[in-house]
Amino acid sequence: MKNIHCKMFGHDFHVSRHVTLHVKEYTCKTCKKELTTNGNGLLTVLTPKYKEINDVLERIYQKKHKKKVETKTLDNLLVFSH
Repeated sequence: MKNIHCKMFGHDFHVSRHVTLHVKEYTCKTCKKELTTNGNGLLTVLTPKYKEINDVLERIYQKKHKKKVETKTLDNLLVFSH
């Protein structure tokens, strides 16, 4: 029955995971079909290959973002004001 709903009315996708600012994973609420954005910004089916790519992208993004946050907090700790 779930597939019939999607065939008649279309999928109802929602963001299931934010990989980076531009790359997200989407899941249909009714049939659980998964999509992701590819290198061109288009939606493609989430295959194991894309899943692995998204995992690596997320790790790199978080590591880079974490360094920026740590540097900002260290800069704030070194500033003395009277």
